[in-house]
Amino acid sequence: MSTTTTPTGSTATGPGSGDVVEIRDLAVSFATDAGSVAAVRDVSLTVAAGEVLAIVGESGSGKTVTARTILGLLPETATARGAVVLRSRDGGSSHDVVTLRGSQLREVRGQDAAMVFQEPSTALNPVYPVGWQITEGLRAHGKLSKAEARAKAIDVLRRVGIPDPETRIDHYPHQFSGGQKQRIVIAQALVLDPGVIVADEPTTALDVTVQAEILDLLRRCRDDFGAAIVLITHNMGVVADLADRVAVMYRGELVEQADVRTLFAAPKEPYTQQLLAAVPRLGSGSASARARAEQRAPGWAETAPVVAARDLRIVYPGRLRKPDFTAVDGVSFDIRPGEVLGLVGESGSGKTTIGRAIAGLTRVSGGSLQVLGTEMNGMKERTFRPVRERIGFVFQDPATSFNPLLTIADAVAEPLVVHKRAKDPRAARRRVDELLEAVQLPKAFGDRYPHELSGGQRQRASLARALALDPELLIADEPTSALDVSVQARVLELFADLQRQLGFAALFISHDLAVVDLLADRIAVLLRGKLVEEGTGEEVLGAPQHAYTRRLLASLPVPDPDQQATRRAEWERLRATD
Repeated sequence: MSTTTTPTGSTATGPGSGDVVEIRDLAVSFATDAGSVAAVRDVSLTVAAGEVLAIVGESGSGKTVTARTILGLLPETATARGAVVLRSRDGGSSHDVVTLRGSQLREVRGQDAAMVFQEPSTALNPVYPVGWQITEGLRAHGKLSKAEARAKAIDVLRRVGIPDPETRIDHYPHQFSGGQKQRIVIAQALVLDPGVIVADEPTTALDVTVQAEILDLLRRCRDDFGAAIVLITHNMGVVADLADRVAVMYRGELVEQADVRTLFAAPKEPYTQQLLAAVPRLGSGSASARARAEQRAPGWAETAPVVAARDLRIVYPGRLRKPDFTAVDGVSFDIRPGEVLGLVGESGSGKTTIGRAIAGLTRVSGGSLQVLGTEMNGMKERTFRPVRERIGFVFQDPATSFNPLLTIADAVAEPLVVHKRAKDPRAARRRVDELLEAVQLPKAFGDRYPHELSGGQRQRASLARALALDPELLIADEPTSALDVSVQARVLELFADLQRQLGFAALFISHDLAVVDLLADRIAVLLRGKLVEEGTGEEVLGAPQHAYTRRLLASLPVPDPDQQATRRAEWERLRATD
């Protein structure tokens, strides 16, 4: 250990040789109306220079709270005990962040440690150009001239892979894609050359191909910039791809830590074993898909499809002299009764647009789309209203799809009241209780409000609402993308059980091929509005014919460090041949 004088004149005990962060006996609690709530209990961790430490666990495990203490980013209601010792990159000084306040904290933020937030759209200010937001940190910490700060911002944008940085530096956040915005947030973190970067779920909402690019960039942050990384994630494939060492947290406590290969090969703690067992793996759905196919009645393939698309086109008209945008271009597919079709592709591929068109929420521009016997091209709302109650829709983010002013019972009852199956929510309560129990929620949860439920519980309630009218067709749009891996596993298992019991057909939209493989009878792959491949999971995922499908597969991280290294090399090879 080293002892260094702090700006206040006191001494702070520094991390061990080569460590940029040392957390000792950290305990964090939050003051609430119901009393003090312990979020982190006696956690001790170190992060070596140039190391990637992944902290994993479910929501509420304390992983983000632990990581945010490195930059002193806890709210005023938080009380921290213990020590979080942060060493400067040159090793010349170290500080116990828990004891720092005001200007002292601002001095270490950005220079010694920087943060990459989960959602770049909220991390970036929409009213300032991205270049101004990057140079803001340089201006706060240094004496660079305007021209020097701009030149440095252009250089860091180029190094994180933003094309034409001399021009794009003056663009606003809304002019960039999701992946590019995440690169800009990483550029903000890198511009002051910190010794450690805290990356909080940096790939959660990204497509698998964009995720692979961001992981490659984070790897370069370590290799080219020399920064240590503290990675907060629930994606065990991301951990296998990037981490050197893994710390597993559960209910505020550190339950296991080991190097990445040891942890995946021989996890010691039951919780770690459960976490790894919950990860969906490619090929795991083939047996269940074959079993479902064998159980179908003879002649099932000749039955009338629930959904039939032929040369489907959906065009969004251009505005302000901009050309029209073709979101779906000549797509044909069928969904038969009781069948689950998985629709996969990157953002902008048209998969959500197709789901919305089937639900009557987006107009069809050309071709034919028949839904439950009704032609959607030229459809009139009054003719489609009786059909709409035969369709359920599970949205991606239940937190925004629920009215925060309604209880869960009132929200689940809403379709029953709207379609006159019940006079009011009170009259529908018996049916609501049945639905909540069907999705494995206690009926008492009906009296709670959406913010009082966890993410997984809200998604179950969203599924209950979608099933309220006994639909013949269910459309699920990325229903598990923001969930923890163990919660996701339970929701997927519930979805499969309900589909088997109730027999509804389903369109399951996702960018996660392993999740789709688990549930779908057939998989359709979309690229820029066109259908490039379709077939069973064994056909599409086992022997992909299209180069884009092969690239999607190679970009999906798997929870095995050695296997993932091979897949990463294949992804880099395919990307180089594009």
